[in-house]
Amino acid sequence: MVPTPGSPSISVALCTRNGARFVEEQVRSILAQTLQPAEIVLSDDASTDATVALVTALVEPTAVALRLFANDPALGVTKNFEQALNACSGELVALSDQDDVWRPDRLERAAHLFAEQPSLLLAGSDARLVDEGGEPLGSTLFDTLSISDAEFAAIDGSDAFAALLRRNIVTGATTMIRRELVEAAVPFPSSWVHDEWLATVASAIGGIAMSREPLIDYRQHGGNQIGVSNLSLAGKVRRVLEPRSGRNARLEARSRALVERLESWGASVPPEMTDGARGKLDHERVRNALPKSRLRRIRPVLREARNKGYERYGLGRQDILRDLVQPAT
Repeated sequence: MVPTPGSPSISVALCTRNGARFVEEQVRSILAQTLQPAEIVLSDDASTDATVALVTALVEPTAVALRLFANDPALGVTKNFEQALNACSGELVALSDQDDVWRPDRLERAAHLFAEQPSLLLAGSDARLVDEGGEPLGSTLFDTLSISDAEFAAIDGSDAFAALLRRNIVTGATTMIRRELVEAAVPFPSSWVHDEWLATVASAIGGIAMSREPLIDYRQHGGNQIGVSNLSLAGKVRRVLEPRSGRNARLEARSRALVERLESWGASVPPEMTDGARGKLDHERVRNALPKSRLRRIRPVLREARNKGYERYGLGRQDILRDLVQPAT
């Protein structure tokens, strides 16, 4: 379906890197949308295969405009998406990975959410997990993330920001955003992944929505730059026992970047959100400063647990256990 007069223009931000194996199927699914985008902005991160040529050959004969950025050297995933999003001219922008497949009504369904909710800045959805050949794996993205009813209620209500301070549940490949969110969110802090940053900013200054319906096939294969983590019981145990390395320092840096951005917006951000971000920063400072000795961690971890830091800003008991037992290096 071609957009009708008065309907918002839609851009697709397609980021690629050596994606020739799957990108044709993804682009065909974009071009087959019931609501056609006005443009595809292709930001390619120093591919050495036929990715750019394949996309160009598919898009150029159509009425969809193609804008190309060829990065050399590569920018990395987050900066690549920042470049693509900055270049999009549409009122609504759909993020696209190179190896997924969209349901034909993905853009139409997402655009409908924005029409219904004028304050909405980001809309995401569930995704069907498929293997390299596109065969269903028997679960969805939301199943794997184990999103609780309380988290869905927070996202649907007024507590999305508080929910995202605890953990990210938004996957960029499923999202559509308003153009003004890009203008507020850039530049993306180096400590953040693009989809987590966009969702957190959107929840602070506008609103987000999450469709429970899978609107894309999210392909899992050995070359995923960002894929679905192993969240089985065994996977969670391995995660708890992973060395701390620089993880805690990164979490503190992310929290600091968020506080600085919210403070720069002043009164346009509700004070309870800025206060929440400051509380998250204080929590991550405590975690980053924990001693190497497991025995000496017990007192500060229990103190932070009593202060409900793990409950408000993390995964509760899972993070308490992680901080108590995780190897220091």
